[in-house]
Parts: sequence; structure tokens; C-alpha cells
Amino acid sequence: MKIVFSTSGDGLDAPLDSRFGRAPKFLAYDLETDSFEVIDNLQNLQAAQGAGVQAASTVARLGAGAVVTGHCGPKAFRVLSTAGIKVYPCDAPTVAAALELYRAGKLAEARNADVEGHWA
Repeated sequence: MKIVFSTSGDGLDAPLDSRFGRAPKFLAYDLETDSFEVIDNLQNLQAAQGAGVQAASTVARLGAGAVVTGHCGPKAFRVLSTAGIKVYPCDAPTVAAALELYRAGKLAEARNADVEGHWA
């Protein structure tokens, strides 16, 4: 299974971004192979609207089963949920720390969006 983390960096030591739709990058970690790829999300940083929906669509195309991020807005949450992708809010300082929390079963799955739309 792939887990996608919102981030601004290019590796596991990169910070976990508190935003989902407007995160500069996504790190897609494959639990089966212990490998990852980094996907650019720059087109959504300055989007007037639709950043969360577009980001969620990108994550769905990656075949992710879960997203770990700081916060997720209502439209992105709806797209992710419809695609069967679980959302895990997390305030870990790095992707590696968030991955460790996920593996340890210490993250609680979100049942709803936890911020309003257009959250910066």
C-alpha cells in the first residue's frame, strides 16, 4: 500500500506540511517495497480555488490507500473518501516521524475535514 505525506521536501527527513491541497510536494511511500517517490504539487500553491480537489485527484491517481497530513479541507476530504483513501491528521515534525507513528498505529483516522475550505 502507498501512503502519501504532504511535505515541502524531497526525503523522509523533510517537514510534514500542515496543508494538504496547497502542500508544495507529496511523498508517496510504498510500504511493500520501503521506497518512495516525490511528486510536485506546485500548480496548486497559487490556485484561486480547487487546490484540494486537484491534490486529492493526484493522490488517487498514485494509487494511495492513505494520506498523512496536517489538515484536510472539506472538498479534498470528500474526494479522498470517495476514492477509498483514508486521511490521518498528524502534527509530526517530519515525514519520517509521521511514518513511524502510522506504522505504530498511533494515528487516528479522520472522519471529517478538520478545516474550512481555502485554509492557508
